[in-house]
Amino acid sequence: MKLSQLSLTVAALCIAASASAADPKLAVVYDAGGKFDKSFNQSAFEGASRFKKETNINFTEVQASSDTQAEQVLRGLARKNMDLIASIGFAQQAAVQKVAKEFPKVRFVLIDGVAPGANVNSVTFKEEEGSYLVGVAAAMASKSKKLGFVGGIDIPLIRTFACGYAQGAKAAVPKAEIVSNMVGTTSAAWNDPAKGGELARSQFDRGVDVVFAVAGGSGMGTLQTAKEKGKLAIGVDSNQNHLYPGTMLTSMVKRVDNAVYDAFTQMKNGTWKAGVTAKGLKEGGVDWALDANNRQLITPEIEKRVLGARKDIIDGKVKVIDIRSGAACPV
Repeated sequence: MKLSQLSLTVAALCIAASASAADPKLAVVYDAGGKFDKSFNQSAFEGASRFKKETNINFTEVQASSDTQAEQVLRGLARKNMDLIASIGFAQQAAVQKVAKEFPKVRFVLIDGVAPGANVNSVTFKEEEGSYLVGVAAAMASKSKKLGFVGGIDIPLIRTFACGYAQGAKAAVPKAEIVSNMVGTTSAAWNDPAKGGELARSQFDRGVDVVFAVAGGSGMGTLQTAKEKGKLAIGVDSNQNHLYPGTMLTSMVKRVDNAVYDAFTQMKNGTWKAGVTAKGLKEGGVDWALDANNRQLITPEIEKRVLGARKDIIDGKVKVIDIRSGAACPV
């Protein structure tokens, strides 16, 4: 090899090493549901994985099995000088707020919660808008006009889903009834499929024939029970239509994957900013899912009504109440 060729080769290697060294150190911290919950956390994992596939930049992933453990996990990652840590779930809100203050040079993106800080980007979603759409579909598809809702914990976020669902249902069928139950009161409520199935079974016994599961891993039991009983179910966060084709009416999709992917991309490009970002139908943050797995369940009438409601919400003609603003649920 000639000296000039050797110099070019060494230079190229140095450039490659420099580029690699400049790659951001990224991490994802899942909540108690775990990254394979087929819902919220898995969507985050898919977004991070898409970023890795496109950029060849790896990320560290950890699960915080409890709210208390989240603080320890975040602090441990911050000590490793991570550039950006994506905290998945509102349960990590207090932990992010505390640890971000301790490590001002580390950036955090909190998905589904709001934490103040010059090094924190909080991403929230307008769950009430997506829930409104699946509420419309549920009421129109229901024969009994009795709809069910199984939530994880009775907190403002979950009540927002429930209220949006009820608003959509009542807009489509004013006489529709909604039966609501919560799985539990601790973080374990997000990973108890047996209880999720038990609550769904109880609702079906009361005449419910469509149930909306907003309970993380616990919702898997709700969806499975609907399949066993020949009733309809609605998934949440990820598109869960493929889990039980034939009984999955639709899914209220919350694009957690895009939120994580965007945050990692911004960190890589140097465009990341702190603050609060709210994503609704207009911003591509929430939606309903229509695909080959539920196509036969969605009649032309249902599709037309849902798409009409979707357009009206985006255009501002229909305002879906968000109870987190302090307003009471109107239905």
